[in-house]
Amino acid sequence: MRIRTFRWADYEGAVALWEAGGNDVLPRAELEAKLTRDPELFLVAEAGDGALAGVVLGTYDGRRGFILRLAVDASRRRQGIATRLVAELEERLKALGCPRVNLLVMPQNASGLRFWQALGYLPMPDVLCTKPL
Repeated sequence: MRIRTFRWADYEGAVALWEAGGNDVLPRAELEAKLTRDPELFLVAEAGDGALAGVVLGTYDGRRGFILRLAVDASRRRQGIATRLVAELEERLKALGCPRVNLLVMPQNASGLRFWQALGYLPMPDVLCTKPL
């Protein structure tokens, strides 16, 4: 298993992983805009056969890092892939001077919350507000 930076040839594989995990797909145009800022924070786990085993999308706004869209192929879960992806992303964020990382976990995602807590992420009583533009 190799962790590396996303390449556009990985896009369809990333989409498949997001869809299989029930995540929204980041449209190509939105991802293009994101990658102009910090392309080194979109990581993939590439299996020995070249297939994508996992993906994680991170971003850094100069003040806080965010972890978005972590997904691992269902047939390859429980092999440490997500943990390795997150660890590499955290290292890259640290190298950029990022002091804190945030993420969102949906309330019904109990296993996801357990995963993040095992990695040291603590739930915060924040209220998420959003507005489509």
